[in-house]
Amino acid sequence: MATYVLIHAAAVDSWYWGPLAAELRAGGHEVVAPDLPCEDESAGFAEYADAVVEAIGDRTGLVVVAHSFGGFTAPLVCDRLPVDLLVMLQAQVPAPGESAGEWWGNTGYGPARQEADRARGIAEGTDEDVLTLVLHDTPAELAAEFVAGHQRTQSATPFAKPWPLAAWPKVPTRALLSSDDRFFPTAFMRRVVVERLGIEPDGMPGDHCPMLGHPQELAERLEAYRAAL
Repeated sequence: MATYVLIHAAAVDSWYWGPLAAELRAGGHEVVAPDLPCEDESAGFAEYADAVVEAIGDRTGLVVVAHSFGGFTAPLVCDRLPVDLLVMLQAQVPAPGESAGEWWGNTGYGPARQEADRARGIAEGTDEDVLTLVLHDTPAELAAEFVAGHQRTQSATPFAKPWPLAAWPKVPTRALLSSDDRFFPTAFMRRVVVERLGIEPDGMPGDHCPMLGHPQELAERLEAYRAAL
Protein backbone atom coordinates (compact mmCIF):
# COMPACT_ATOMS: atom_id res chain seq x y z
CA MET A 1 0.00 0.00 0.00
CA ALA A 2 1.20 3.48 -0.86
CA THR A 3 0.29 6.90 0.45
CA TYR A 4 -0.52 9.21 -2.44
CA VAL A 5 0.05 12.87 -1.59
CA LEU A 6 -1.84 15.12 -4.02
CA ILE A 7 -0.78 18.78 -4.20
CA HIS A 8 -3.19 21.13 -5.93
CA ALA A 9 -2.66 24.15 -8.18
CA ALA A 10 -2.98 27.89 -7.50
CA ALA A 11 -6.31 29.59 -6.81
CA VAL A 12 -8.24 26.36 -6.16
CA ASP A 13 -8.85 23.90 -3.34
CA SER A 14 -8.19 20.16 -3.24
CA TRP A 15 -11.74 19.15 -4.31
CA TYR A 16 -10.72 18.36 -7.88
CA TRP A 17 -8.59 15.44 -6.70
CA GLY A 18 -11.76 13.60 -5.62
CA PRO A 19 -12.26 11.26 -8.62
CA LEU A 20 -8.58 10.28 -8.68
CA ALA A 21 -8.53 9.81 -4.91
CA ALA A 22 -11.51 7.45 -5.20
CA GLU A 23 -9.68 5.36 -7.82
CA LEU A 24 -6.54 5.17 -5.68
CA ARG A 25 -8.44 4.27 -2.52
CA ALA A 26 -10.29 1.55 -4.44
CA GLY A 27 -6.85 0.12 -5.17
CA GLY A 28 -6.11 -0.08 -1.45
CA HIS A 29 -4.02 3.05 -1.08
CA GLU A 30 -4.18 5.95 1.32
CA VAL A 31 -4.66 9.44 -0.09
CA VAL A 32 -3.66 12.77 1.44
CA ALA A 33 -4.90 15.87 -0.41
CA PRO A 34 -4.50 18.94 1.80
CA ASP A 35 -5.80 22.41 1.07
CA LEU A 36 -2.91 24.87 0.77
CA PRO A 37 -3.14 28.32 2.41
CA CYS A 38 -3.40 30.11 -0.92
CA GLU A 39 -5.63 32.90 0.43
CA ASP A 40 -3.22 33.72 3.27
CA GLU A 41 -1.14 36.78 2.36
CA SER A 42 1.50 35.78 4.92
CA ALA A 43 2.02 32.30 3.44
CA GLY A 44 4.76 31.45 0.97
CA PHE A 45 6.07 28.12 -0.27
CA ALA A 46 7.54 27.25 3.14
CA GLU A 47 4.07 27.46 4.66
CA TYR A 48 2.58 25.53 1.71
CA ALA A 49 5.10 22.76 2.34
CA ASP A 50 4.33 22.90 6.07
CA ALA A 51 0.64 22.26 5.31
CA VAL A 52 1.48 19.19 3.23
CA VAL A 53 4.00 17.79 5.73
CA GLU A 54 1.53 18.24 8.59
CA ALA A 55 -1.20 16.45 6.60
CA ILE A 56 1.13 13.53 5.87
CA GLY A 57 1.99 13.03 9.52
CA ASP A 58 3.82 9.76 10.11
CA ARG A 59 2.58 8.03 6.94
CA THR A 60 5.14 6.23 4.79
CA GLY A 61 5.37 4.85 1.25
CA LEU A 62 4.90 8.37 -0.10
CA VAL A 63 4.11 9.08 -3.74
CA VAL A 64 3.83 12.85 -4.24
CA VAL A 65 1.80 14.08 -7.21
CA ALA A 66 2.11 17.78 -8.04
CA HIS A 67 -0.29 19.55 -10.38
CA SER A 68 0.41 22.88 -12.11
CA PHE A 69 1.53 25.45 -9.48
CA GLY A 70 1.92 22.55 -7.05
CA GLY A 71 5.23 21.91 -8.80
CA PHE A 72 6.82 24.61 -6.66
CA THR A 73 5.69 23.03 -3.38
CA ALA A 74 6.19 19.32 -4.06
CA PRO A 75 10.03 19.35 -4.25
CA LEU A 76 10.13 21.15 -0.90
CA VAL A 77 8.12 18.31 0.61
CA CYS A 78 10.47 15.79 -1.01
CA ASP A 79 13.42 17.64 0.50
CA ARG A 80 11.95 17.26 3.99
CA LEU A 81 10.48 13.73 3.96
CA PRO A 82 11.51 10.33 2.58
CA VAL A 83 9.49 10.19 -0.65
CA ASP A 84 9.49 7.13 -2.92
CA LEU A 85 8.35 8.92 -6.09
CA LEU A 86 7.51 12.41 -7.32
CA VAL A 87 5.16 12.77 -10.29
CA MET A 88 4.91 16.16 -11.97
CA LEU A 89 1.43 16.34 -13.55
CA GLN A 90 1.23 19.32 -15.89
CA ALA A 91 3.37 20.87 -13.19
CA GLN A 92 5.57 23.95 -13.29
CA VAL A 93 9.23 23.03 -12.85
CA PRO A 94 11.07 25.69 -10.82
CA ALA A 95 14.76 26.50 -11.10
CA PRO A 96 16.91 27.24 -8.04
CA GLY A 97 16.65 30.90 -7.08
CA GLU A 98 13.79 31.59 -9.48
CA SER A 99 10.58 33.08 -8.14
CA ALA A 100 7.23 31.80 -9.30
CA GLY A 101 6.63 35.23 -10.79
CA GLU A 102 9.79 34.96 -12.89
CA TRP A 103 8.98 31.45 -14.11
CA TRP A 104 6.66 32.63 -16.86
CA GLY A 105 9.18 34.88 -18.57
CA ASN A 106 12.17 32.63 -17.93
CA THR A 107 10.48 29.66 -19.58
CA GLY A 108 9.12 31.62 -22.55
CA TYR A 109 5.53 30.82 -21.63
CA GLY A 110 3.98 33.87 -23.32
CA PRO A 111 5.31 33.28 -26.87
CA ALA A 112 4.74 29.52 -26.56
CA ARG A 113 1.14 30.02 -25.50
CA GLN A 114 0.53 32.52 -28.32
CA GLU A 115 1.90 30.04 -30.85
CA ALA A 116 -0.32 27.26 -29.50
CA ASP A 117 -3.37 29.55 -29.50
CA ARG A 118 -2.76 30.53 -33.12
CA ALA A 119 -2.47 26.87 -34.09
CA ARG A 120 -6.01 26.26 -32.81
CA GLY A 121 -7.38 29.44 -34.39
CA ILE A 122 -7.51 31.69 -31.34
CA ALA A 123 -6.72 35.32 -32.11
CA GLU A 124 -4.19 37.13 -29.92
CA GLY A 125 -5.90 38.96 -27.07
CA THR A 126 -8.91 36.64 -26.97
CA ASP A 127 -10.12 36.23 -23.40
CA GLU A 128 -11.12 32.59 -22.95
CA ASP A 129 -13.03 31.50 -19.87
CA VAL A 130 -11.95 28.68 -17.59
CA LEU A 131 -14.39 26.21 -19.15
CA THR A 132 -12.90 26.71 -22.60
CA LEU A 133 -9.25 27.10 -21.62
CA VAL A 134 -8.81 24.74 -18.67
CA LEU A 135 -11.80 22.37 -18.42
CA HIS A 136 -12.85 21.69 -22.02
CA ASP A 137 -12.28 17.91 -21.67
CA THR A 138 -13.82 17.68 -18.19
CA PRO A 139 -17.36 16.26 -17.81
CA ALA A 140 -19.75 19.21 -17.86
CA GLU A 141 -21.25 18.57 -14.40
CA LEU A 142 -17.84 18.36 -12.76
CA ALA A 143 -16.61 21.44 -14.62
CA ALA A 144 -19.64 23.44 -13.50
CA GLU A 145 -19.23 22.32 -9.88
CA PHE A 146 -15.53 23.20 -9.97
CA VAL A 147 -16.17 26.71 -11.29
CA ALA A 148 -19.11 27.35 -8.97
CA GLY A 149 -17.58 26.28 -5.70
CA HIS A 150 -13.89 25.48 -5.74
CA GLN A 151 -12.00 28.47 -7.08
CA ARG A 152 -10.19 30.54 -4.47
CA THR A 153 -8.37 33.84 -4.23
CA GLN A 154 -4.65 33.33 -4.77
CA SER A 155 -2.24 35.39 -2.70
CA ALA A 156 0.65 36.95 -4.62
CA THR A 157 3.09 36.14 -1.80
CA PRO A 158 4.48 32.86 -3.22
CA PHE A 159 5.23 34.56 -6.53
CA ALA A 160 7.63 37.09 -5.06
CA LYS A 161 10.45 35.19 -3.33
CA PRO A 162 13.14 32.97 -4.90
CA TRP A 163 12.44 29.24 -4.85
CA PRO A 164 14.64 28.11 -1.95
CA LEU A 165 16.20 24.81 -3.03
CA ALA A 166 19.73 24.80 -4.46
CA ALA A 167 19.01 21.68 -6.53
CA TRP A 168 16.24 19.24 -7.33
CA PRO A 169 15.73 16.77 -4.47
CA LYS A 170 17.21 13.29 -4.84
CA VAL A 171 13.96 11.48 -5.49
CA PRO A 172 12.82 9.46 -8.52
CA THR A 173 10.86 11.91 -10.66
CA ARG A 174 8.47 11.36 -13.55
CA ALA A 175 6.57 13.90 -15.62
CA LEU A 176 3.13 13.31 -17.12
CA LEU A 177 1.53 15.72 -19.58
CA SER A 178 -2.05 16.08 -20.82
CA SER A 179 -2.15 16.00 -24.59
CA ASP A 180 -4.87 18.66 -24.97
CA ASP A 181 -3.97 21.15 -22.24
CA ARG A 182 -4.60 24.60 -23.68
CA PHE A 183 -3.31 26.51 -20.65
CA PHE A 184 0.08 24.76 -20.52
CA PRO A 185 0.57 23.59 -24.13
CA THR A 186 2.18 20.19 -24.49
CA ALA A 187 5.16 21.23 -26.65
CA PHE A 188 6.01 24.02 -24.22
CA MET A 189 5.75 21.79 -21.17
CA ARG A 190 7.81 19.04 -22.78
CA ARG A 191 10.61 21.52 -23.49
CA VAL A 192 10.58 22.83 -19.92
CA VAL A 193 10.66 19.34 -18.44
CA VAL A 194 13.53 18.21 -20.67
CA GLU A 195 15.55 21.37 -20.10
CA ARG A 196 15.04 21.55 -16.35
CA LEU A 197 14.74 17.92 -15.25
CA GLY A 198 16.59 16.12 -18.01
CA ILE A 199 13.81 13.55 -18.42
CA GLU A 200 11.39 12.85 -21.24
CA PRO A 201 7.78 13.32 -20.11
CA ASP A 202 5.00 10.86 -20.82
CA GLY A 203 1.62 11.78 -22.24
CA MET A 204 -2.03 10.96 -21.60
CA PRO A 205 -5.39 12.36 -22.76
CA GLY A 206 -6.94 15.34 -21.05
CA ASP A 207 -7.15 19.07 -20.51
CA HIS A 208 -5.38 20.95 -17.72
CA CYS A 209 -7.22 18.85 -15.12
CA PRO A 210 -6.96 15.19 -16.16
CA MET A 211 -7.78 14.10 -12.62
CA LEU A 212 -11.37 15.10 -13.40
CA GLY A 213 -11.69 13.93 -16.99
CA HIS A 214 -9.56 10.77 -16.88
CA PRO A 215 -9.18 9.66 -13.25
CA GLN A 216 -9.03 5.93 -13.97
CA GLU A 217 -6.30 6.25 -16.58
CA LEU A 218 -4.38 8.66 -14.38
CA ALA A 219 -4.54 6.24 -11.46
CA GLU A 220 -3.27 3.47 -13.73
CA ARG A 221 -0.39 5.65 -14.91
CA LEU A 222 0.57 6.47 -11.34
CA GLU A 223 0.43 2.84 -10.32
CA ALA A 224 2.60 1.86 -13.29
CA TYR A 225 5.20 4.42 -12.25
CA ARG A 226 5.15 3.09 -8.72
CA ALA A 227 5.44 -0.52 -9.86
CA ALA A 228 8.48 0.35 -11.93
CA LEU A 229 10.48 1.67 -8.98
